Amino acid sequence: MGRLFWKFFLFLWLAQLLTMFGVAGAVWLSHPERPSAAIAGGPPPEFAPGGRPPFDHPPGPPRHGPPPVVPPMLAWPLLAGSMVSLLFAALLAWYFSKPIRSLSAAFDAAAAGRLDIRIGAAMARRSDELADLGSDFDRMAERLQKLLEAQRRLLHDVSHELRSPLARLQAAVDLARQQPERTAEFIDRIERDSARMDALVGELLTLARLDAGIADGVEEDVDLAEVLADIVDDAGFEAGARRCRIETDCDASLPARGSRELLHRAIENVVRNAVRHSAEDSRIDICAHAGDGRLRLTVADRGPGVFDGDLAAIFDPFFRSGSRPAGAGYGLGLAITRRVIQAHGGEVSAGNRAGGGLVVSIELPAA
Repeated sequence: MGRLFWKFFLFLWLAQLLTMFGVAGAVWLSHPERPSAAIAGGPPPEFAPGGRPPFDHPPGPPRHGPPPVVPPMLAWPLLAGSMVSLLFAALLAWYFSKPIRSLSAAFDAAAAGRLDIRIGAAMARRSDELADLGSDFDRMAERLQKLLEAQRRLLHDVSHELRSPLARLQAAVDLARQQPERTAEFIDRIERDSARMDALVGELLTLARLDAGIADGVEEDVDLAEVLADIVDDAGFEAGARRCRIETDCDASLPARGSRELLHRAIENVVRNAVRHSAEDSRIDICAHAGDGRLRLTVADRGPGVFDGDLAAIFDPFFRSGSRPAGAGYGLGLAITRRVIQAHGGEVSAGNRAGGGLVVSIELPAA
């Protein structure tokens, strides 16, 4: 038993004892003559032969002498009440202290790295604040476990993505030394791999800033219609190389609040992803409308789409769906998009078109 149990136990038991003795003492002191007569073996005054009720006697002088003793007829109830109060105090103290001991053990286990521990099932029979605290602990432990697992996966993926270009750089340097006449060719390869690593590091820094909340608090008036126009104008060159066309259906004004730079990057990632995975000679549809205090944007391509089981995972860092061909990206663009949209109080989701292709939907609060 812990210290909290004994504190609850002693406090409750003493409170019950004091209440019980106080009530018994008040009853006994209010009728001191009746128990004394019963103890002496005589009948009560109102039933004595030839006697009169006590209220018929004129009041006499106060009596002096030793205080009356507690009669045995009151001692047994007091003793039984003490035992009952002792039992109930122990049960109540155990009822409150047991879940707290479980919580303490769970916190110790979580501090030691065992984030898979759960205590909500052990408190399922309770319906009080302590049970709610146990459920809150389970949610906290589950969230921490997912964050740590995501960090481990991220570290593994970053190491894997950096290892390949670094190996190519080392190979290019070795070949340049062995074949000086091809130095220019190897320098071009080194420049390409260096640019890829620079892009990867830049995306990782952006993702880290968003996860750390550094980008929070950037507030300015942003017209998403202007942002979309800039993105479509830039993406048109890449789409033209694939003989794709981008068609838009947008309101003239889409006012929002937030960071223009981050929102531009988030939407651009979705549009460029659609261009990259669209089939040649196909169309990309972009729709953006305001209504009910929300801004709704959809980007639909006509590519291979995504497996239904991967629709939620495509927003995770370094995830690549098996239904899509390998591209030049690292799988960080949509992860950055989700972080940015969530930081602005919005939501992003993905689904497959009935006729083939992927549809990414973004919803943001309107200014």
